[in-house]
Amino acid sequence: MSKKSDLKKASLPVNPDGDKATNVIREIMSASFTRVILSIVLGFAIGAIFMILFNEDVVATYETFFSNPGDTFMASLKVLADGYGGLLKGAIFNPEGRDLVAMFRPITETFRLAAPLIMAGLGIALTFRVGLFNIGATGQIVMGLAGATWISTRVDLPYGIHMVVAVIVAIICAALWGAVVGLLKARTGAHEVIVTIMLNYVALNFFTWLLRTPELLLEANGGGTPKSDPPADTAMLPTLFGDMYKIHIGIFFAVAAAFIYWLLMDRSAIGYRFKMVGHNMSAARAAGIKVESTFIWAMAVSAAFAGLAAANQGLSETGGITTSINANIGFDAITVALLGGNSAKGIFAAGLLFGAFKAGSPAMQVAGVSPEILGVVQALIVLFIAAPPLIKAFFRLPEPEVK
Repeated sequence: MSKKSDLKKASLPVNPDGDKATNVIREIMSASFTRVILSIVLGFAIGAIFMILFNEDVVATYETFFSNPGDTFMASLKVLADGYGGLLKGAIFNPEGRDLVAMFRPITETFRLAAPLIMAGLGIALTFRVGLFNIGATGQIVMGLAGATWISTRVDLPYGIHMVVAVIVAIICAALWGAVVGLLKARTGAHEVIVTIMLNYVALNFFTWLLRTPELLLEANGGGTPKSDPPADTAMLPTLFGDMYKIHIGIFFAVAAAFIYWLLMDRSAIGYRFKMVGHNMSAARAAGIKVESTFIWAMAVSAAFAGLAAANQGLSETGGITTSINANIGFDAITVALLGGNSAKGIFAAGLLFGAFKAGSPAMQVAGVSPEILGVVQALIVLFIAAPPLIKAFFRLPEPEVK
């Protein structure tokens, strides 16, 4: 049997010898393109219902609904047009912009905000394929931020080299933090979900302490809020279109990360071992694969992707960073990984979708629609992806054939 055939078999959605939790993760991550699209459509549809039911202008027409239902219908259409129209204006293209820069700024913001979600999402998806569940991307990003910020604010290096070193340090710091989780699981059997959740708190509090210590990261002339000095100009990520837009080369990092993920998981021996362990741990061990070492490497590589997302955040803030710089990316990345499944292309597309949500949220609020509706839509999409029987029952989808 060829290696290519083996790789395909390593991605089968069901492992009869695996535990139930691993099989559930595998079923979620093997979502078909049809199921993903239907989940997104259904999420937006239910979000539209929420917008209509609880909008003040629509509610005001309820008392005349039976005598004049047209008012309710028109008010509902206006709410949907303002809400989802505002999302498109804020995330894709704003035809009402005062100039071309303003018109095209939304799409650049979508790419900028999507980049860290893509990078962190790739890392989380990698652990899914090994049969692990990494909920520690937040802590790993924070540790990467600590390393990148220290290099960018306390070390003097030439232009270009400074940025590269800061990025590498961010990746190493995050990878080491992730490796701790793999080591604890390999040596003690500690469950990675519990360990990563606890280490998130450790990392966040450690980072806060660093920001409160002048000799380490604290801004020299800062105020009451702990904040670092801004990164040196030599360490900043270059912008793509000058000062007109905020987008920087971080989006190229995301593209490179997706390509590396594809090479690693689909074209390398270590990716083959990762998938074999995720498919059937006992069979992998019988084949000579060191499962415990694989856990350590998988968590380290997963965290390295999160470290790249950390560099993206920490080296693009001109005013210094605070404890909120992680922007909940670590948990949003879980959603991106679930939606994108095992595919680098799918995760990239899911990251763009959620980047569009972040970019379009303010425009929805300006249009008079609560931006929390997008939170509802995101939650519903995740719900339908994470609960395959729901979407299958709703649309009467057939069960996939396992060959």
